Amino acid sequence: MTDLPIGPIVDVTPRPLPPRTALRGTHVHLEPLHPRHTADLWQAAETGTPRGDASWTYMGYGPFASQDALERFVGDFATQHDSVAWAVRPVATGRVTGWLTLMSIEPKNAAIELGNIWFAPAMQRTAAATEAMFLPLRHAADDLGYRRLVWKCNALNAPSRRAAERLGFTFEGVHRAHLTVKGRRRDTAWFSILADEWPPVRAAFLAWLDPANFAADGTARRSIAAIRASQQG
Repeated sequence: MTDLPIGPIVDVTPRPLPPRTALRGTHVHLEPLHPRHTADLWQAAETGTPRGDASWTYMGYGPFASQDALERFVGDFATQHDSVAWAVRPVATGRVTGWLTLMSIEPKNAAIELGNIWFAPAMQRTAAATEAMFLPLRHAADDLGYRRLVWKCNALNAPSRRAAERLGFTFEGVHRAHLTVKGRRRDTAWFSILADEWPPVRAAFLAWLDPANFAADGTARRSIAAIRASQQG
């Protein structure tokens, strides 16, 4: 026996890989990404306009020069083994206006990342966008049993860092010179939600998504942060 401190015992059963199946919510439907989504995505991207191009600033790819180029990317991106990609279809419009993935999947460590999130400008800061991020997290934690949910982003990407904190992720630190992206150094900010932190985060999501939380004009009456604060109080 040793007197040195060691971590707690955990369930070492490898977690299942996320299946490429649809996830449905109230405000949004997620469909396994496929080249057939390209026409909607191309229209949503507003490629060639300053507003559309800005949505690609911190992504590792894009903007795309043509619809054909986007379709080639989607065809490859949708079939990668280390990530499961979904097309995001808001119920209000019926048109695909983004994608996201579960990625960096570590079944033996029960760790998984929500990443590669691209939402067209028109979809950003909507109920559909929030629910689109919640559905894969709930699927990973509740259905598949992952105990570490990860969010990471360019450390300069202030909106992504705010989103992580808003959604209930805990900031862990910055890996300096972690990656080279589009020829530039990227420092990466890391965030996580652990298994014992997930239940109150899930409850805050569900309370925020409750129809009673939305005014007639579609705006939320209470923020997720306010809901979490009230639950803690």
